Amino acid sequence: MTTTRSFELASLDMAGTTVDEGGLVYEVLSRTVADAANCPLPAELLAKWKGTSKLEAITGLLDGLGASTDPKFVDEVFEDFRARLITAYRQTPPKPVAGVPEALRALRSEGVKVALQTGYSADIADAILAGMGWTVGAGEQDTVDALVTSDLVAASRPAPYLIFRSMEATGVTDVRRVLVAGDTPNDVLAGHNAGAGIVVGVLSGSFGEDVLRKSPLTHVLPSLATVGELLQ
Repeated sequence: MTTTRSFELASLDMAGTTVDEGGLVYEVLSRTVADAANCPLPAELLAKWKGTSKLEAITGLLDGLGASTDPKFVDEVFEDFRARLITAYRQTPPKPVAGVPEALRALRSEGVKVALQTGYSADIADAILAGMGWTVGAGEQDTVDALVTSDLVAASRPAPYLIFRSMEATGVTDVRRVLVAGDTPNDVLAGHNAGAGIVVGVLSGSFGEDVLRKSPLTHVLPSLATVGELLQ
């Protein structure tokens, strides 16, 4: 049977794309790195690292501030960031971006696989999903089919490996049949670098349309809630 679907897998970013956490992750990241380097963190430097692995981001931010990037020190800063973020999320729990749970159910009902891929480490991502009541699995009652975190790949965005791992996890083999969506230029560039057939920038997170359109994408949507419009 020939399918008319334009994509077989939706490989989706978490914070700012599917998950509304009010920008807490970058507020906490900024404070943690600034405290570690003992100097302010410029907004333009932080923007460069949005959408990447948080461990890679901490290394890059410390380097950009002229602070030590000794692996032991970076690990200490990361653990401080991780503890602060978990505390912040307990105080202000993340929630789904409006309309996204319905959109994901609609995609899965049409036979599209849905994977979350994120710069979070697994423990943070798992805690966020548990807090929202989202589950990962192939069952009809599950929210998504797969979760791929930054600690599972050799390099985070803009490298394409998170997307490739989401393909592996869902059994999708043709990257041209993959939709990638995210709210940062690094999310979009990862989709482009993977060769995804559809690369979507969403305006529900960190960047505006003027910035996202400077990246190699195929579509810009107000949010992922309307992603079903791209299915046919």
